[in-house]
Amino acid sequence: MKRKFVTMAFLAATLSMAAAQKTLSVSVENSSKTDRKAAPVVIQLAQCGIDVKSALVMNNGTEIPSQLDDLDGDGKYDELCFLTDIGKASKQAFNVTLEDNGTPRSYEPQVYAEMLMTNKKIKSNNKQDLYISSLTVDNGTNPYWMLHHHGPAFENDMVAYRIYFDHRQTVDTYGKYRKGLEIKQTQFYPSKEQKAAGFGDDVLWVGETFGLGALRGWNGSAPQMLKDVDHRTLRIVSRGPLRTIVEVVDEGWNTMNPGKEKIDMTTRYTLYAGRRDCFVDIKFDRQVADYQFATGIINVKNSVELSDKDGLRGCWGTDWPVSEKDSAGHKRETVGLGISIPAKNIVKELPADKDNYPYVVGNATDELHYNITFCSDNENFGYHSSKEWFDYLKAWKEELNAPVKVSY
Repeated sequence: MKRKFVTMAFLAATLSMAAAQKTLSVSVENSSKTDRKAAPVVIQLAQCGIDVKSALVMNNGTEIPSQLDDLDGDGKYDELCFLTDIGKASKQAFNVTLEDNGTPRSYEPQVYAEMLMTNKKIKSNNKQDLYISSLTVDNGTNPYWMLHHHGPAFENDMVAYRIYFDHRQTVDTYGKYRKGLEIKQTQFYPSKEQKAAGFGDDVLWVGETFGLGALRGWNGSAPQMLKDVDHRTLRIVSRGPLRTIVEVVDEGWNTMNPGKEKIDMTTRYTLYAGRRDCFVDIKFDRQVADYQFATGIINVKNSVELSDKDGLRGCWGTDWPVSEKDSAGHKRETVGLGISIPAKNIVKELPADKDNYPYVVGNATDELHYNITFCSDNENFGYHSSKEWFDYLKAWKEELNAPVKVSY
């Protein structure tokens, strides 16, 4: 009898240690009048009640690629995401199985991200090998020239972006001729042989402009760069397979708002597979109702402008993608740029100046969200006139304002 009791106790203990599992029925609804491609579906795992280690997403008996992300670096996954194409005025059902053991399932990468220190022993611009995930510097330290391509670069098969690791924190762009991942091969600086083979290249000169949607301070009359920051960190949060997330943390930022204390700001740039736009999500360490900021897009030379006077702004123009002294081996590049800011966050839209199409923005809460996008006229899959590009921007804003509804 004693042996039987011990055996039963052992079985009970074994069962208690067995993997916990939770199944979610996820509904995705597109109530708009247009089809949606690569619509992001994001599930907050804190609401699910288990420490998720692995996940399986199914749709009509077919496995759907998904991704688990640890956003805050505490070793626990915070979000599950997957993408779906969904027709207009329609619904889709997914079964999601979450488990507290195992490891994330493996899928073919559809995105890529990298950050590298410059290895001075390697002369080639596309064979650098000192990969890092994050870097933090103190006030007065500028690692711009220490980092290959000057900060993190990230891409999907349509577009690639990079963020300058200095007081500008500008978003720059890399345009492609054909769809595909190529930053791992070119490292943002294609060789002559790669260019001849059809690889893309840097297509935008940004200088000290906003580039594509960089956030700056506002002193009441002009944008202010992030020159006075106690600690600045750039980090690759996620490398795929479905989305990359790059994070910029500015601790102790003097925004140059008259009479205001320094604040902490965390900015996340999220790029999903199958989309050319990038989500910009900003979190402050306090409510910033009394602060004002500035953002916008560069005024590309000879560009024409689109503005709906309600948060959507774009341009189409042609210029050298590098400074004049570095222009050898480059050609003038034609690009379309766009930014979409919620109307509630716009303090005022400023007229174009020689550098930018600017906005003054703000928010009563501790968050700020907007989106940026671009295209290169080199693309064999994209847009090739201001009319085509502006039509895309208008449709893009409509999609952002009416995202698919996710319930679970």
